Amino acid sequence: MRRERVLPTACAVLAAVVAGLLFAPVFGVPALLSPLLVPAAAVFAVAVLASRREALVPWRPVLTLLAGLLAIVETLLFPTTAAGIPTGETVRALASGATDSWRLALQSTWPAQPDPALMLFVPLLTLLAGVLGVELLHRWGALPALVPSFAVVVLSQFYSALSGFAATVAALAYAAAAGALLAATRADRVADDRRRPSAVLLAAPAVTLALAGALVGGLLLPSAEPRYTFQDEEFAPLAESSLTNPLDELSARLTHPDTPVFTVDGDDGVDRWPVVVLSEFDGVNWTPGNRYRRLGETLPPGEEIAVDVERRSAEIRDVRLDGPWLPSQTLPAGVDGADPLVEERQGSLLVPRAGTPGEYRLSWWEPQVPRDAFRGAAVDRSLAAELGGVGQVPQGIVELADRAVPARPTFQTALALERFLREEYRLATGQNLPTGHSWPQLEEFLLDTRRGTSEQFAAAYVALARIKGIPARLVVGFRTPAEREPDGSYTVRNGDALAWPEVAVEGVGWVRLDPSGTAAAQGAGPGRGVAAAADEAREELPPSDDLRDAPVAPEPAALETGTTSGWASFPFWTLLAVPALAALLWVVGVPLAKALRARRRRRRPGAGAVVGAWEEARDRLRAYGVPVSAGMTVRDLTGAVASTDGATAEGLRALGTTVDFALWSGADPGQDSGRHAWAAVKTVRRGLARRGLRARIRAALNPRPLRAPR
Repeated sequence: MRRERVLPTACAVLAAVVAGLLFAPVFGVPALLSPLLVPAAAVFAVAVLASRREALVPWRPVLTLLAGLLAIVETLLFPTTAAGIPTGETVRALASGATDSWRLALQSTWPAQPDPALMLFVPLLTLLAGVLGVELLHRWGALPALVPSFAVVVLSQFYSALSGFAATVAALAYAAAAGALLAATRADRVADDRRRPSAVLLAAPAVTLALAGALVGGLLLPSAEPRYTFQDEEFAPLAESSLTNPLDELSARLTHPDTPVFTVDGDDGVDRWPVVVLSEFDGVNWTPGNRYRRLGETLPPGEEIAVDVERRSAEIRDVRLDGPWLPSQTLPAGVDGADPLVEERQGSLLVPRAGTPGEYRLSWWEPQVPRDAFRGAAVDRSLAAELGGVGQVPQGIVELADRAVPARPTFQTALALERFLREEYRLATGQNLPTGHSWPQLEEFLLDTRRGTSEQFAAAYVALARIKGIPARLVVGFRTPAEREPDGSYTVRNGDALAWPEVAVEGVGWVRLDPSGTAAAQGAGPGRGVAAAADEAREELPPSDDLRDAPVAPEPAALETGTTSGWASFPFWTLLAVPALAALLWVVGVPLAKALRARRRRRRPGAGAVVGAWEEARDRLRAYGVPVSAGMTVRDLTGAVASTDGATAEGLRALGTTVDFALWSGADPGQDSGRHAWAAVKTVRRGLARRGLRARIRAALNPRPLRAPR
């Protein structure tokens, strides 16, 4: 190898390293540095040495690959070696990492734990890209040498696409490595050593151009959230289990109240410990979410949290829960001492293997809100997509919900529903406690006995809230006991078992409520943060009559009763006025409604204007008696009228071309597409107008197109 080949080789390996570092959102930069840099240095050194001996050149790819694998073993898999010498366990770990680690990383929350079982695929990919890049460089030149590293770049963006400043920095780094490779390769092709310019001078134009392009692309082009990542389809598999629903165990726990469940030592001011969130209800069963991932290093608060958060922690030990779930909090941040799965949307922690950890430290995020934060707060409808329905609602329940929630969904009406259940229903005590949470039991609780445990209170609250459009979910867990142990910790027992509803509040997330009035009965002291704000809003809640929405229209006045005879005072002119008014409304109202609808369709933004033009053309054809079904396309309608109306078919063909471009090309349709689509509608209208004045009048007064086609 000539000396000049050293720089291109270094640039090819560097491009592969930069590509591997783009997996930083998955594992973090510090975790990737040594597993990428050490193998890259080994590949570079072996490639340079092997290229200087003609006998070793054919063996160069094998030697560089083995050197890189050994470097990966020494940096990531050293515990599996015997004093640095690979063993059978090392080979098995490499094989497992090559086949499984990419999937395990997708099944984890990011940044994932930097375990070899999860991240081994990144240094292996980078090693392969570096080895292939060096070989392509020596055989075909600089541009082919960039293909392997660029493939790693593309793959990293399917894991987590960078945007904004991070994307700009990444683009600059890769552009610098690629530009340096191109420039160094050009310098290597200059034959005359005396007249050859310096590598720095030759590198300057290519590197400058690459950096300028990356900078312009990163800063000037709009960045958007990635529409798809591999992580969207990968979740940790859950073993099938016959464990009972924690909601089914509430009554049994309350009949043995003194049995310890777990012990907490740590942060004060926690009133409840959730165990599992139940979001789906089909009228019979309440079920938890199933989108579990391996908990990474830190789980950030959700995007719905718009307020400041404080990180808190506590140590939980002596866990004696029968199920796979662990005591947690609404927004868990991390767990030390256990390796649970987490349902990101719900915060539930689940141990995938048999048995529960004896001790672990839980940290979580607590939103920081002032005491008056919920005054006039709105519910967060965006979180309603995470919830299920309510199944088949029994007769009488909807009327009860209307009486309990007299106004549109807000946090105040959510509190009004809580107050309604507290005042109208009573808590069951003793040994013969009610059980069940499906509609038959809830119907009996709500309409008949009006007596239940927190199980019925919470389930009934969530069902009624969803009927009234309030996003609510059911949580099973434990309240915090008032009594503490001598060492300052407290032991949660079966008697503290509880179910409660949570309501989604805009900017804050899920807020705990207490319709049974039992969550704070044995609480750990005055509330703080979200709990204190909820208490403040509860104290300021006005009477239910004051919450009622204003009527849309005043009630019609009662008819005055006269003393004259009914026939003498009856306004016979109304017999003629009513049909005359109906005819007037038909003649004026139908065309006016069509004109207003067309105006709204035309003013839709982007592709909406094109879709509106298609809907307008379809409805005009319906008005003229052309049979149209809901599933027909523009081409179907064109074929239906082509044999009888050539001008109309011509407009439909033009409209079909515009619709296909707007909906299926993937490009931004812009305003021109909307103008072209409505110009095609104008052509369709002119073609239909040729059918004569009588047909035009009938079409204008035809009310059927005001309804969607069937």
